Amino acid sequence: MTDVLCLTLNPALDVLTTIDEVRPVDKLRCGPVLNHPGGGGVNVARVLHRLGMSVLSCHLSGGVSGMHHQQLLAAEGVDTHLIPIAANMHQSFSVHELKSSQDFRFVLPGPTVLPQEVQACLDWVTANLPRKVLVLSGGAAPGVPDDTYAVLIRAAQARGIPVVLDSHGPLLRQALAAGVFLFKPNEKELAELTGRTFGNDQDVVQAARALVLAGQAQWVAVSLAERGAVLVGANSAWRSAAVQVSPRTTIGAGDSFVAGVVWAYLQGSPPPDWLKAGMAAGAAALLNPGTALCEASDVRTMLAHVSVQSVHDAQA
Repeated sequence: MTDVLCLTLNPALDVLTTIDEVRPVDKLRCGPVLNHPGGGGVNVARVLHRLGMSVLSCHLSGGVSGMHHQQLLAAEGVDTHLIPIAANMHQSFSVHELKSSQDFRFVLPGPTVLPQEVQACLDWVTANLPRKVLVLSGGAAPGVPDDTYAVLIRAAQARGIPVVLDSHGPLLRQALAAGVFLFKPNEKELAELTGRTFGNDQDVVQAARALVLAGQAQWVAVSLAERGAVLVGANSAWRSAAVQVSPRTTIGAGDSFVAGVVWAYLQGSPPPDWLKAGMAAGAAALLNPGTALCEASDVRTMLAHVSVQSVHDAQA
């Protein structure tokens, strides 16, 4: 039994290339291609493995893309349990524009998953829950019912296992209705979920606290892009400014942030240090292209550059 189980219901083979400038109509001649094993929970597992955690990635896998995805994970030494599906794992295609240093990300819907494949996933995860943390990260492929995460959250709750959630759409809403230990949205996702508009960071804190007071999460960690992030609980909140780095990509920073938070939590650190570790891991991920994600040495270096302050009027 592993300490952390990371579930991914719509993993992808991440394909990254570069282009001088993205333009319509013309054939665009791209640069060299990088392939990485992708998907929210897969990426969290990759980072936790690098940080020395006992972690297992469980994800749906099928076809030639699935085989390549697994080969890349095996090369990194990440332990996996594959839920076989008949369809081919999809690819996620990203282009880094050299002129602007912007990333253009094309996310395909993923393969259609059959009911018996979903049930096999539910059965395996329920029978093999981790000792310490269940991470549910990413969206769902077509065919995955909206209550899938909620079913697993209730199973984990029955065993006293905290759940860390990073998702979107109908899958997210039902998951939050079941209640999780920690929910990690970005600012845009939080706005869409709550129907609020944010004029400042205090508005973000109040929206996050509303989820906590409604019993949807004990903690909400909101990433604010270049403004940093906040971590909000029922009676306290903290804010961290972004670490200043020269980014080679923006892809994978959110997943690295989640891994950093889980890493600090597993070490018994207090909540402000969860935020600090999340910020360090997210910043470290910006140093590498595509979804290469963060390296442990860079995370530890970045920790010295992260400052966390209490939001004293968080309950206002």
